[in-house]
Amino acid sequence: QAQLVESGGGLVQPGGSLRLSCAASGRSFINYAMGWYRQAPGKQRDLVATITSDGSTNYLPSVTDRFTISRDNAKNTVWLQMNNLSPEDTAVYYCNAKHPLGVDYWGKGTLVTVSS
Repeated sequence: QAQLVESGGGLVQPGGSLRLSCAASGRSFINYAMGWYRQAPGKQRDLVATITSDGSTNYLPSVTDRFTISRDNAKNTVWLQMNNLSPEDTAVYYCNAKHPLGVDYWGKGTLVTVSS
């Protein structure tokens, strides 16, 4: 059973940093595009960052220059380094794996709260 498990969320002060991890198991995700999404209370789920199997990245404009997505295919792991966090970044962050043929996996999410 393929599974994605996020970790690394928590409470951080404005201007602080967090590093989220997504551990994939149950199959190889080497051919999958991996991504991080987030959903704030009462809002839709938004794409934050993606990284393709060959390492190409894409970011939500508001996080460019603050967030960095990376992956290690040998470890089946994806990370999201988040710097200079603001209260607007508060949300549940979800890991996603998307195959070119349409197969889609989601983690259960990890909560990030940015507050003083």
